[in-house]
Amino acid sequence: MRLMYMKPKLHDLSQGSRIAFVRQFRHMSQDEVSDKLGITGECKRRTMTRYEKGGRNPKDERTMEIAHILNVNINAIKHYDFKEPTDIIYILMWMEEIIPNYMIDISKVAIVDEKYTSLIYKSIDSWNIMRQKRLRREITFEEYTEWKLNFDIKEETK
Repeated sequence: MRLMYMKPKLHDLSQGSRIAFVRQFRHMSQDEVSDKLGITGECKRRTMTRYEKGGRNPKDERTMEIAHILNVNINAIKHYDFKEPTDIIYILMWMEEIIPNYMIDISKVAIVDEKYTSLIYKSIDSWNIMRQKRLRREITFEEYTEWKLNFDIKEETK
């Protein structure tokens, strides 16, 4: 018997909300993640709660550990500073969790930095291919979400 897929809800685009979304997508509790991070004590869940609610931001090394535990590309859950095209692509993908089926049209956007813009165009093309597969039911929502969580701009734009 196949279990019914229950999609987690993304509350906002913050790093904490994204970590919570992925943890729930992986069907893991805060205690399980805390255990794998080596956090001990009576209040071990408190650290994960603070991360997920935005009361505390994990350092880069801790974010890498969490990404490994949750089996996602670090870009899915890192803090975005928008200096890299990856940050823009990921934030657009995350927005889809809040605004389902919205479309992006950057065809009329002036190209300022060709390398930067080219990466964004190629990434959006790859994303649209996967969106169409989901809409045609060639892949499930779980497979689509899995693809987004592990999207690697470097692999997609080779």
